[in-house]
Amino acid sequence: MKNQKSTRREFIKKSSALTAGTMILPTVVPSHVFGKTAPSNQINVGMIGTGRQAVHANLNNGFLHLKNCRVIATNDVDKWRMQNATRVINDFYTKNNIKYNGVKEYGDYRDLIANPDVDAVMISTTDHWHAHQTIHAALAGKHVCMEKAFTVAPAWGTAVVEAVKKSGVSNRLDSEFRSIRPMNRAVELVHNGLIGELVEVEVGVPGELNGSAIGPQETMPVPEELNYDMWLGTAFPAPYTLKRVHDPHTIDTRPGWLRISDYCNGMITNWGAHLNDIALWGMKKEYELPVSVEGTGTFDHGLWNTISAFEIFYEYADGLKLKYLIDVPYVKFIGKEGWVRIEYPDKLSASSDKIMEFKPRKKDISYKKNLTDKADFLKSIESGKPSLEPLEVGNNVYMLTMMGLYAVSLGRKLTWDNSTRQFVNDNAANAMMTRPFRELWVDQHVSDWVNKYQSFGL
Repeated sequence: MKNQKSTRREFIKKSSALTAGTMILPTVVPSHVFGKTAPSNQINVGMIGTGRQAVHANLNNGFLHLKNCRVIATNDVDKWRMQNATRVINDFYTKNNIKYNGVKEYGDYRDLIANPDVDAVMISTTDHWHAHQTIHAALAGKHVCMEKAFTVAPAWGTAVVEAVKKSGVSNRLDSEFRSIRPMNRAVELVHNGLIGELVEVEVGVPGELNGSAIGPQETMPVPEELNYDMWLGTAFPAPYTLKRVHDPHTIDTRPGWLRISDYCNGMITNWGAHLNDIALWGMKKEYELPVSVEGTGTFDHGLWNTISAFEIFYEYADGLKLKYLIDVPYVKFIGKEGWVRIEYPDKLSASSDKIMEFKPRKKDISYKKNLTDKADFLKSIESGKPSLEPLEVGNNVYMLTMMGLYAVSLGRKLTWDNSTRQFVNDNAANAMMTRPFRELWVDQHVSDWVNKYQSFGL
């Protein structure tokens, strides 16, 4: 007789396969179906990428504290980081007397995904790796939670969305802002009509920290613990230098790759993933893009070359306007009867005391009980229902920010067609949505999947 753990896991996989054609998310059988002694009460999570964000946000402030999961595997191209994360997991479970079966380490993300005991993966790697790893995991039937920013090329983002749709796995972009009470309270006030018809929204994100990487950068020996070529991954070869990657033997410093366009689009997509998600949620435009965009900005020069300042203006088909700029991190909703403004993390203000004092009644909309980001992801797996921010929504937020980046880069107003998901009569802008990639560390079926979405009929 098969053990209950195997039976339940097989049932979950079969449910996903059967429903992938008609449902975005799989139906997951409750443990009580298999009786009180069902051994698989936890969702087994594998960590792909174990750096600063993975350990501080996704482990210590996330999965380790949730009773319905166990972190059973770690992967990183930096052996020190992988071993550090494994130690963090072991120490937490041991200190809190939590039963678990150890943590397996993998130098290659593909081997972690191939582990049949892994139900879900948390992808916390560099942005240029997100798409290919997410696609590989989704096509292998693993539920996927992916760090922002979404990716580095819109065509890759489309490939991600189509992969999770085809596979039917639960999925989420890992922004916690919908779970921060002052943030969802701001949207709650808008959705309950406290400011009347929405006419304009403003979004601010912080600029980069001080520092630069101007001029020739010293080529350095690659640290022994780092598989640098695999770190480069889908990007093309470049000499190792500290400002390109991350500081060795620590996860407490900000890595240089966040400011290099080969690996990241910069703060415009990074913090933009948080604040613009709140904006689009409040605007009820999570699945729609604006029809025009224009703006101005400046870029850093040298190795660190991402956009450093910008002011961008969007307009939707119904006339709703969005302004996006470097400022303090905030979202302001402006309606015909007032305004609501939320500045990260918890500075909520409004145009009147009446708005601020509103308390939802039973018939009103309330977001007070929104789960934390990781708990929401696990609930999506258990229930088969969409998460608070599915990857399709995350990709739409990402595309909004990239439209602004392209308008600034090209120095002109761009027009967008939502039906074709292309810029109108602008081959240069459409070409920017694709990006060639190196296939050395990517399995062929994943490369083929991504490349299906790289052609825009130019």
